[in-house]
Amino acid sequence: MQGADQGQAKFLDGRGLRVGIVRARFNDALTQALQDACERELVALGAEVVARHTVPGALEVPLALQALARRGGVDALVALGCIIRGETYHFELVANESGAGVTRVGLDSGLPIANAILTVENEAQAWARVDKGRDAAQVAVEMARLCAELDTHSNRSGDRL
Repeated sequence: MQGADQGQAKFLDGRGLRVGIVRARFNDALTQALQDACERELVALGAEVVARHTVPGALEVPLALQALARRGGVDALVALGCIIRGETYHFELVANESGAGVTRVGLDSGLPIANAILTVENEAQAWARVDKGRDAAQVAVEMARLCAELDTHSNRSGDRL
């Protein structure tokens, strides 16, 4: 929800983190603005963008994320896209399937993925949310740090969840 109370994350330090970005070209000006905001924030947090890939649309994002996760060399991934409601049911299919695919890749790979595939009613709503690219960068850094911390703790005790 726009303007929702998201709480306050602790200080985010992206130094040493390697992040990959997959961006859908559909609604290109919007998704490029999301990517620009994301990359500016990653740089500000000290993270390194080590992969940038563009795919045709939101449905193709999960496959590219999966390929990056399998290749390795990244601590987190970011999914960027913009799905604007049209006059048919296609909006729901694309939104649901791309979201489910992104989640599945993250769970299957154990790699944090910040999902900033916008689902909006119109272009004006999308432009009002291009700062979600910045938010995605913050999520990627926060979750990469958390996953590393949890992995370190599980290795110490010998127990894995």
